[in-house]
Amino acid sequence: MLGTALGSHSTGQTTVTSLAVANPGSLIQSVDWVAIAPPLIAALGALAVLVTDLFLPAQHKRWLGRLTAAALALAIVSLLPLTGGSPRATFCAQNVTGATDNAGCSYVADHFALVFQLLALGGALIAALLSAHTVEREELPGGEYWFLLLSSATGAALLPASRDLATLVIALEVASLPAFALVALRRDGRGAEAALKFFLSSVTATAVMLLGIGFVYAASGSLHLGAVATGLEHAPAQLKPLAEAGAVLTLAGFAFKVAAVPFHFWVPDTYTGAPLPVAGYLSVVGKAAGLAGLALVTTIAFRPYAHTWGLVLAVLAAVTMTVGNAGALRQRFDTRYSAVRLLAWSSVGQAGYLLVPLAAAGYAPTTTDPLGATAAYALIYGVVNLGAFGVVAAVGRRSEAGVDDFRGLFARRRWTALALAFFLLCLAGLPPGVIGLFGKVVVFRAAVDAGLGWLAVVMAVNVVVALYYYLRWTTVLFAPAPEPEVAAEVNAGAGDRAAAAAGTAPERRLPVSLTATLGLTASVAVVLSVAPQLVLQVVGGSLF
Repeated sequence: MLGTALGSHSTGQTTVTSLAVANPGSLIQSVDWVAIAPPLIAALGALAVLVTDLFLPAQHKRWLGRLTAAALALAIVSLLPLTGGSPRATFCAQNVTGATDNAGCSYVADHFALVFQLLALGGALIAALLSAHTVEREELPGGEYWFLLLSSATGAALLPASRDLATLVIALEVASLPAFALVALRRDGRGAEAALKFFLSSVTATAVMLLGIGFVYAASGSLHLGAVATGLEHAPAQLKPLAEAGAVLTLAGFAFKVAAVPFHFWVPDTYTGAPLPVAGYLSVVGKAAGLAGLALVTTIAFRPYAHTWGLVLAVLAAVTMTVGNAGALRQRFDTRYSAVRLLAWSSVGQAGYLLVPLAAAGYAPTTTDPLGATAAYALIYGVVNLGAFGVVAAVGRRSEAGVDDFRGLFARRRWTALALAFFLLCLAGLPPGVIGLFGKVVVFRAAVDAGLGWLAVVMAVNVVVALYYYLRWTTVLFAPAPEPEVAAEVNAGAGDRAAAAAGTAPERRLPVSLTATLGLTASVAVVLSVAPQLVLQVVGGSLF
C-alpha cells in the first residue's frame, strides 16, 4: 500500500521507490478541530494549569482550581456544535480494508462519543468543584492536583471517540495514569497504599489487554475497529483460536476498568485511601471510560463473536451486581470509612446494572439500541453518585466518616440530609427518585427484549436486596441525634449549649464549593426526575 502511494518500479532485481507522487496533497490530512475540541480544551487547560502554577504566588493558588473548572466548563460547551447533523470524523486512513463510512477513522464524534464525553467532562467538573475545599483542607499540592485531574479527564473524553485499538489503549492509559497519582496525594499513609494496590492491579490488567490486542491484530490484520470485525469474520481457521483468546484478554482488561467481578478487589481500599473527590471521580468518570471502551470493542470490533461475549457479559453482570450488593450488606455502619466503603460496594453493584444492556447488545448484534440504555443509566448514576460523595465530603470532610456519623443529620443540616436521602433513593430506584426508577426500568427492559429473562430476574432480586442498605442509611439521616458530648457542652457558648441540649448543635456553614456541588447535583437530579425524557431520549435511537 505504501509503495503504491509513493510510487515504486523495478530495475532488474532492485526495487526503487520514488518519493515523487502525482498528488502530494493527498498525503496531508486536514484536522477537524471542532470535532476534537472537547479533549483538546481539557488538555490545553492541563498545560495552562501546569505553567501557571510555576509563576503564581502561594496565596493565589486557589485560582488554579477556578482555572480547572473553567477549562472543563469550556470543554463541555464545545460539545454543543457537535450535537446536530451527522457524525464528524478526523484522522482517517484512506485505504483501510473493509472500511465503510467512518470505519477507517481513528476519531469519530458521533452520538455515542458525545454522551460519554458529556459524562466524563461533567463528572470531572463536579469533582473539581468538590475538590476546591479538599485541596485546601488536606494541604494537597494544588498545581499537581489540578494538572492530574485535567489530564485524566482528557483521556476519559478522548476514549469514547476512539475508533482504533491503539488510540483506545492510549486514551485509557491517559485517563488511568494520572488517577494513580491523584490517589497517592493524601499524606496520611493510606493514600500510598491505596495507590499502590490500584497501580499494580491496573498495570496487570493493561498488560493482559495489550496481549489480547496483539493477538487480535495478528488475526485480523488491522487496528481500526470496523476493519477488525471484518478481519475476524474472514480470518483463516488456524487463526480462530488466537483471535478468540485475544478477544477474551481484551475484554478482561476493560472489565477491570469497569470494576466488574472478579476484577473489583481494588475498589474499596482505593476509594477509602484516596481523597474523597478522587474517589467520586473514579466511581463515575473512571467507570465511564472503561464502560465506553468495553462497548466499543464488543459492539464494533468483536461483532462476529456477539453471542459469545453477550453470554459472557450477561454472566459477568449477574455476578457483579450480586457480589457488589452482598459486600454492601456486610458493611458495618459503626466503623471508620464505612460511608465510603458502602458507596464503593454500591458502585460495584451499579456496574453490574450498567453491563446488562451491553450483554443485551450481544443478543441483538444488528442494532445498537441497547447501548442507549447503558448511556442513559450511566448519566443518571454519574449525577446521583457524585452527589452522594459530595454529601459525605460535606459531613465527614474526610473519608474516615462512618455511616453512623450521619445519624440525626436532618436535625443539624436539613437540606444536606434531604439531598443525600434523595440521592440514595435515586440509587435504589424508589420515588421520589423517579429518574433512578426509570433508569432501572430501561435497563430491565433491555434484558427482557433481548431474551435474557434469567438476567432480568437476577437484576430484580438484586434491586430488592439493595433497598435494604440504601433505606437503612436513609433512616439514619432522620433518626434522633446522638447525645452531645459533655466536653462539647462545656466548651460551647450559651447559645450553643442550649442547642446542644436539644440535640441540634449548630455546625459551621458549608464552604461555597461544597454548597455549589450539592446544589448542582441535586438540581440536576430533581430536574431529571421531573423531566426524565431529557436523558432517556438517548435510549430511543442508535448511538452510532
